[in-house]
Amino acid sequence: MGLAFKFSIFADMQALSKVLNKAIEEISSLPGIGKSTAIRLALFMLDNPKSKTEALSKALFDLVNEINYCQKCHVICDEDICSICQSNSRDQSLLCVVEDIRDVIALEKSGGYSGLYHVLGGKISPMEGIGPSELNIATFEKKILENQIKEVIFALSSTLEGDTTMFYLYKIIPDHLKTKTTTIARGISVGNQLEYTDQVTLAKSIENRVPYKHQ
Repeated sequence: MGLAFKFSIFADMQALSKVLNKAIEEISSLPGIGKSTAIRLALFMLDNPKSKTEALSKALFDLVNEINYCQKCHVICDEDICSICQSNSRDQSLLCVVEDIRDVIALEKSGGYSGLYHVLGGKISPMEGIGPSELNIATFEKKILENQIKEVIFALSSTLEGDTTMFYLYKIIPDHLKTKTTTIARGISVGNQLEYTDQVTLAKSIENRVPYKHQ
């Protein structure tokens, strides 16, 4: 009965308006949003003043057309260089390597890190056809060679791909630079992503980081 009722609602939406149905389809394509939630959101936007929905539409348009990536660390920003890289209060000798922007957000929320970042844009995964050339590794190497980086913190997920990526980056760093390499403490469960780790655990994992050793 309940399932038949849901199908009836979807059919009714399509019959009522192709425009509404298209909006519902697009909203339901977002992660974690099913058809029922998409219908509620679409109708909510119709109930709101037109100006609010237009403001949302403009914000999404600007998101995909005007967003920039920092030329130094590859984090999302509004300018060519992000505020973190420009900040005089950040430790310029400390570099934390992460997979994507969500990890930067998680670490910033934890309040346990005050250095710079380098966003790889993923991790090496031969099974998925992702090699070093598909990631921001060339700029990592350039940063190591041209800047006074005293410590590199590997804050990658505890997976086979994460370990492979860490070892690849570790081998890039020239021995003569005497750059210290560490990895976040394993208070974070193996296989877990940083973005899903609570702030206290994440802050402690940075504080209690350990020397990186390839097994």
